[in-house]
Amino acid sequence: MIAELGLAILWMAAALAVLQLVAGALALRPQGAAMLGVVRPVAVMQGILVALAFAALITLFVTTDLSVKLVAENSHSAKPLIFKIAGTWGNHEGSMLLWVTIMSLAGGFVALVERRLPEKTLMATLAAQAFVSLGFYAFLLLASNPFARLPQPAPEGAGLNPLLQDIGLAFHPPTLYVGYVGLSIAFSFAVGALITRDVGPAFARAMRPWVLGAWIFLTIGITAGSYWAYYTLGWGGWWFWDPVENASLMPWLAATALLHSVSVLAARNALRAWTVMLGVIAFSMSMVGTFLVRSGILTSVHAFAVDPARGSFILALLAIYIGGALLLFALRASTVTEGARFAFVSREAALVFNNVMLCGILGIVLLGTLYPLLTEAFGVKVSVGPPYFNPVSAIFAFPMIVVMAVGPLLRWKDDRGGRIAPVLAVPALVAIAAGGAAFVAGVRVLPALGLALGAGLAIASLLPLRGRNLRRTPLPIWGMVIAHLGIAVAALGMASESAFSTETLAALNPGETRQVGPYALTLDRIDPVAGPNWTALQATVSARYDGGDATVLLPQARVFANPPGTRTESALKTRWNGQLYVVLGEEGQDGRWQMRFWWKPFVPLIWLGGLLVGLGGFLALIGRVARDMKRLVAIDKIAFRRERQGR
Repeated sequence: MIAELGLAILWMAAALAVLQLVAGALALRPQGAAMLGVVRPVAVMQGILVALAFAALITLFVTTDLSVKLVAENSHSAKPLIFKIAGTWGNHEGSMLLWVTIMSLAGGFVALVERRLPEKTLMATLAAQAFVSLGFYAFLLLASNPFARLPQPAPEGAGLNPLLQDIGLAFHPPTLYVGYVGLSIAFSFAVGALITRDVGPAFARAMRPWVLGAWIFLTIGITAGSYWAYYTLGWGGWWFWDPVENASLMPWLAATALLHSVSVLAARNALRAWTVMLGVIAFSMSMVGTFLVRSGILTSVHAFAVDPARGSFILALLAIYIGGALLLFALRASTVTEGARFAFVSREAALVFNNVMLCGILGIVLLGTLYPLLTEAFGVKVSVGPPYFNPVSAIFAFPMIVVMAVGPLLRWKDDRGGRIAPVLAVPALVAIAAGGAAFVAGVRVLPALGLALGAGLAIASLLPLRGRNLRRTPLPIWGMVIAHLGIAVAALGMASESAFSTETLAALNPGETRQVGPYALTLDRIDPVAGPNWTALQATVSARYDGGDATVLLPQARVFANPPGTRTESALKTRWNGQLYVVLGEEGQDGRWQMRFWWKPFVPLIWLGGLLVGLGGFLALIGRVARDMKRLVAIDKIAFRRERQGR
């Protein structure tokens, strides 16, 4: 009954999306004023309905309704409750319903609270959002029905992929999807502004909070996903340029460029065409990522489906949405004026430069991700990994970090480099000292440059606070400072991990000891243990830092029965100066156990930096929203006074 109800509600939501599109389009006509009052409530109701449909799917997973095909294929009665809930989106159909749910709720929220846009532009925006949603409704209802029944209930569920039976599944996909779908809002804003020829500061101020919110969730999602893969896959790396990892990075790069561009448009009425184009590109990267993950054209531990038919459906949606938006941009290009001019040395110029660098990195990642797929189509298999991505992206990343240190100190419109040169002397000296020390220590070129620029940026990121009353400093300034500091911290963590990590591979009998970095590690014993839906061999390892007291670590090699599979459960010990990483391997023919040990100096800075970037974005968002609310309240007061005076 719940499955049929959920499917019926989903059809109703899709019907409301059609009504929202039609009413929004009619509202743009000269005689369409009557439709203005229809679009907002329809958008809100559509979001509520699709949320109810998703709640119905969660209920089916929690109760393990094995008559539903999706539950039978991706759940099991013995799974812990948290994995039953997370299993709702740990599969293809459920994750797409989560996507549509977030998209519709976001559209409803826009309809409910957005008051800064002119009514016509808002109607065009909501119509564009409905048009985007309709494609995904069609995808769910026609190609990926999450509520499909089996002819006969299954005796037991097949279970969830062992790699996904981790607490990270509960947080990483929803967070990332909020970021993805938030970019659909930015896309709809761009399309709406193009339709009504209303690309200007007011449009940018309305669009900015939605872009900023999407960017925050993308940042946190990518950071969480990196750490999840780091401790779950058991290979000791935090990023290995997997195509699906790249699929989440590409929208973030485009969203970062869009965020800076929309800020310039809001503050200085410049970069109009560039902002609209980036709104289209950012969402197109989300669609490209969705296609890569769900088409079956690549092999990845992150990929959801191996189904070319579904991939073709998404590819068709990508062509319709992005092709249509680019066609609209071409038709409206003459109406999108250049906007205010600015000098070569100015804050606008610095932001434009970094946007170009971000787009350069985006192009590098996109080319490296798609190139193996193109060559494989011609029968040639190639592998593109860190030897390509690291040095080529560094060509763009390092100049970007330098300008990131300088840009916030520049004035809008026009400035002189000599004015800020004395202020930058300290971060420049710190960068030179850090780089020099790294070269003397024999660090390779790229990590040494990363250490130098990260150290310099860490100091430079604090300079916008110089001379300010910190209690009265606006939250957006604090947000910028903390976000840039987070980039510096993450860069230092990446460079340190690359420069100073040590690894030890060992075959040990119980009682034997090996050294890795400052740690002496002793394998005490191997024990069988059991969990709620798995069994494991667990190693007890005593770790002594520089001869100190022992810390016990418990790495595991887990075996799952439903579905059959294994998963490495690494053991981590984090200190202020790094992290010890221990993995249990297999038993050799001689009875010794294979063990892998890593000592990774300052590697936690990578994820600390990511969290700081997200925190900076959150503070900026709170500051912007609070400022906009004050402005709207003031406008309402003026309007109320005028109305009373008129009476």
